[in-house]
Amino acid sequence: GAAKESYSLLQVTRLQTHADLTGLEVVQVVKKLARKHHSAALAQLASRMSAAIRFGSVSGGDPFAKVKGLITDMIAKLEKEAKEDATEKAYCDEEMGKTEAKRGELMDDESKLSAKIDQATS
Repeated sequence: GAAKESYSLLQVTRLQTHADLTGLEVVQVVKKLARKHHSAALAQLASRMSAAIRFGSVSGGDPFAKVKGLITDMIAKLEKEAKEDATEKAYCDEEMGKTEAKRGELMDDESKLSAKIDQATS
């Protein structure tokens, strides 16, 4: 809350509209999530959101359109990373299956050879 944070006079005077206050609350929620999940990506998103809200308020533009764009971009990035991870996992699973099958074949070969050696020495 405000007790833990210090605000400059410039920051306080910019918080004039309901949208400014809502924007500040949204940024605080994202920062809290970033800390909770130890996420650098969420912390960076919060920083970008804060800048978009500040500059959008000053320039008279719609800061929430920019924030929505930032969130959409982050979701797309996370979906792309998840797809890449799934592809990598599928490759690893396939390679592990091949490795286990080859290992099984080699163990069978070893057993057969050991049996032949035992039979030849007796």
